[in-house]
Amino acid sequence: MSRNLHTENMDRLLDGILTLKDREEAYRFFEDLCTAGELESMQQRFAVAAMLRKDETYQKIADHTGASTATISRVNRALTYGDDGYELVLNRLEEKN
Repeated sequence: MSRNLHTENMDRLLDGILTLKDREEAYRFFEDLCTAGELESMQQRFAVAAMLRKDETYQKIADHTGASTATISRVNRALTYGDDGYELVLNRLEEKN
């Protein structure tokens, strides 16, 4: 993570997230924690990451997700130069299915 996000408070938040047992608990927690706009942005970026991994074009991704080209570029940069967080989760979801 960048910008020194490794803090005691972040550790506590992530530990709390790891206690969630199912999708319904996750919905309840994240709807309390985040605004609707924040949740929309997160799900949009995750959808963009999945489509980029399938080599979809920026135009197709923008049409399907409503994401701006700036958002698509930001996610692509994270996929290329980031900490492989998207890859980790998307691979695990693929294995699960």
